[in-house]
Amino acid sequence: MTVPLFPGGTAVSGLRVYDWESEDGVSGGTPHLHTVSTEGYVVLAGAGSVQTLSAGGAAEHPLAPGTLVWFSPGTIHRLVNDGGLELVVIMQNAGLPEAGDAVFTFPAEILADAVAYEAAASLSQDWPERQREQRARWRRNLALEGFRELRAAVEQHGPAALTDFHRRATELVRPRVERWRGLWAETVEAETERTRRQLEALTAGDGAHLADGTVVRGEPRPGSRLFGMCGRLQTWGPPEH
Repeated sequence: MTVPLFPGGTAVSGLRVYDWESEDGVSGGTPHLHTVSTEGYVVLAGAGSVQTLSAGGAAEHPLAPGTLVWFSPGTIHRLVNDGGLELVVIMQNAGLPEAGDAVFTFPAEILADAVAYEAAASLSQDWPERQREQRARWRRNLALEGFRELRAAVEQHGPAALTDFHRRATELVRPRVERWRGLWAETVEAETERTRRQLEALTAGDGAHLADGTVVRGEPRPGSRLFGMCGRLQTWGPPEH
């Protein structure tokens, strides 16, 4: 029997948002968007906000323990840490964000060059911790340059100012889409199809699948937390068989 996926084919991780201060005096993560995945935050501790650029314009959403907020693809978001901000992150389409669904708000000249973008975005978890931290800080600061320009443009001209960034993001991820189709088919689509078959079986009075019920305990990834886009990540995986 295969190990069941996390509900809905989503991913879950624990996030301690970076407390590194940037040039604007604000501490927090790296602004970016997702091209096909909706992301949700459940706030566990601390205080902060998420700054967004979307069809609704420029906005800031306060975060405090107990807050639940989520946003759909195309929403540029920047996590701000006012002190001890810790979240559980629920991400749609497990595997796709790790395969490049996220696009950073780097300056336009980097977004226009796929090779330059990949060089700027890269961060290997195999590097020594100090090197990873330096790279994550540098990448965050570079993305903030573009984010500040985009935010000023949206405040002046409205959401239409995001059109060019969306176009560049689309071109950057387009070569990856066929791989994404395979990942999605093996996970989210397969889970949806499983539910369809179960509904049909129940309609026919067949509950045989209930005998396959099982429990999975996620095991924390060993070692120190990963350096993610917005903070230090705790991830889990099913036990090895």
